[in-house]
Amino acid sequence: MLRPYMTHFAKVPYVTTAVSSGKIHSIRRAPPPGGWRRLVSRLLRKSPMGVISSLLLILIVLLTVFAHVVSPRDPQATAVTARFVPPSVEYLFGTDNLGRDVLARVLYGGRPILLTGFTSVLIALGIGLAIGTISAYRGGWVDNLLMRLMDVMLSFPSVLLAILIVATLGRGLSNLIIAIAFAMVPVFARLVRSVVLSLLHEEYVTAARSLGAQDGHIILRHIFPNIVAPIIIQASGLLAVAISTAAALNFIGLGVDPREPDWGVMVADGQKMLYDAPYVPFYPGLAITLTVLSINFIGDMLRDVLDPKMRRSE
Repeated sequence: MLRPYMTHFAKVPYVTTAVSSGKIHSIRRAPPPGGWRRLVSRLLRKSPMGVISSLLLILIVLLTVFAHVVSPRDPQATAVTARFVPPSVEYLFGTDNLGRDVLARVLYGGRPILLTGFTSVLIALGIGLAIGTISAYRGGWVDNLLMRLMDVMLSFPSVLLAILIVATLGRGLSNLIIAIAFAMVPVFARLVRSVVLSLLHEEYVTAARSLGAQDGHIILRHIFPNIVAPIIIQASGLLAVAISTAAALNFIGLGVDPREPDWGVMVADGQKMLYDAPYVPFYPGLAITLTVLSINFIGDMLRDVLDPKMRRSE
């Protein structure tokens, strides 16, 4: 079941409020002395794995996006005379049972996985942000109704809920994105609601209300800027979950078209060749592992940078 990546966050506002001539002004805190140089130095000192993982994830994304430039061959091109060629200078990752270049298929196979992961997280974030903000700000029966609905969704394991949605909507990349996003919405909604509820009792929000600020102004200028940090940390954790779920659904044949190159599909197909060509499922499995681990290390690094509690403990 999907759980919030971070459940507690310090009540240290990133945007403070000043009153001048009867008007409310939002003032962003000045950056610490040293700027980017100090930030990079702290990251390298406290989270070297996070920095390395960031570079690795950027490399993986660039290789998949520009696979048509990097790939030496067409991922769908078959060659009967080149079946089960082991890794060599000509075929760096070898070939499969149809003579297709495994390297080309790994490069192209990252596109649907990464697209599903990033898109589903963005969709879930947008919907969860709206539900959590409305629930916390309105309260009463609106809060009870929305949160009970989120509880019902959280009662289902995320993978099972995604499988039910895909089985109902049908196979396809768009349906896969919708299914994973739907399963992650309650996690974001719960997080946003808890953070907004804590911010509603802060002095600067009370001051804004006493001076007659509209609800939209308070939400946009005083609430949203202060929930960016926990949302980013939560999103980084759920991105790894989304990519793992997408690979699992593609593995069991409920995702993209199995004829298209995809890491999950390649691992599933490689099971049949495990004894003849173990490198066929190894490379896409390695790509999934490196991607998920990189995102997890990046999430830890973001927590160290964005959480005020972690900064004050230095």
